[in-house]
Amino acid sequence: MKNGIGADDLRRQLLDNIGTREARICVVGLGYVGLPLALSFGEANFRVNGIDVDGQIVERLNCGISHITDIPSERLKALPGGVLEFSEGFSEVGSCDVVIICVPTPLGKTRDPDLSFVINATQAISRHLRPGMLVLLEATTYPGTTEEVVRPLLEESNLKMGEDFFLAFSPERIDPGRQDFTLVNTPKIVGGVTPECTEVAVHLYEQIVERVVPVTSTGAAEMVKLLENTYRAVNIALVNEVAIMCDRLGLDVWEVVEAAATKPFGFMPFTPGPGVGGHCIPLDPHYLSWKLKTLDYNARFIELAGEINSTMPAYWVGKVQDSLNSAEKSVKGSTVVIVGVAYKKDVDDVRESPALDIIALLQRRGAEVSYVDPYVPRIRADGIEMKRKENVREALRSADCVVVVTDHTSFDWEMIASESEIIVDTRNVIRHVG
Repeated sequence: MKNGIGADDLRRQLLDNIGTREARICVVGLGYVGLPLALSFGEANFRVNGIDVDGQIVERLNCGISHITDIPSERLKALPGGVLEFSEGFSEVGSCDVVIICVPTPLGKTRDPDLSFVINATQAISRHLRPGMLVLLEATTYPGTTEEVVRPLLEESNLKMGEDFFLAFSPERIDPGRQDFTLVNTPKIVGGVTPECTEVAVHLYEQIVERVVPVTSTGAAEMVKLLENTYRAVNIALVNEVAIMCDRLGLDVWEVVEAAATKPFGFMPFTPGPGVGGHCIPLDPHYLSWKLKTLDYNARFIELAGEINSTMPAYWVGKVQDSLNSAEKSVKGSTVVIVGVAYKKDVDDVRESPALDIIALLQRRGAEVSYVDPYVPRIRADGIEMKRKENVREALRSADCVVVVTDHTSFDWEMIASESEIIVDTRNVIRHVG
């Protein structure tokens, strides 16, 4: 208890402030998770301060310019002045009632969790923490992070969790590029360290989300996120291996999957592809695997799924080699054009994209590689630096082989099919254009 105010009084005051929109909210990290969150609270008539260490992002946002594909700049400019403000520093945290941490949680080179962004943000918040505040972590991480890492750092402020401030975890469920399910209509999972923490966190998200689903602990909420993406990673690996099996058996894997999908129960279709990419599926299962290793348990499904998915770029490069050989050409010296380099369609994100591995493997074999992608004007990642070809038709006509990696809806697939001499289609989009 601080200043003679008990935990129940702090809880009731925070609940009232949230309900009346008097609570001020701070969002730390303004990427594909943080910016939509900050904007949604602003549109719900909360005063919001967004923090990001990237000064260029902050400057652009303060000018009403969005750097996130799914957030049109018009949404930012439509808010009244003073509702949504952006800064690089944490000085405004002390005047906020709620702080939501949405920073990256990458893996290190040894596939161990890198929590440096979470730790740095939490330490900065701790210096401004005051009684009655709610701190929420949305960054994907292993079960136990909220209580084992975030809580001790916050309590370095000499405030006690559950007595002076509230702490909860709510996994982000943003799917970039998707329009049917958004922050508003995707159910929000919330788990607090205490029931009171869960109560105030649920009340907060109920202001902007149609359905909030409370769970009994932060660990359960952390595990929900990892289960969701591990489920996808394992099933993608399964269908990728089925693709290899069908190849050996002389069968069309897409025909097999489409036929199996007609079963109205007991089967959910996943499609094969060039591998997995992005910010979640290639990384999140490894958080769980790493945590289990500390408990002397080997997460075999996760390890095997990662192994299969990581070999798919090499599998498709083998298909490029076979296709060129059939045309009496070698990979070395051939011109190969990659169609789409983002990790998924209709986004500009190349993080962990299998296209990067395909490019690197082809270059090692001596191919002259270029790419076309309406969302990615330049690649600077994993030792690869190149600009896209602006004239798609010309690039295709000059190619010995075209490799479809990302099936952006804006591509003219009929033109791509007609202008390409040899096509290796990792997404099965060409077949549907006749």
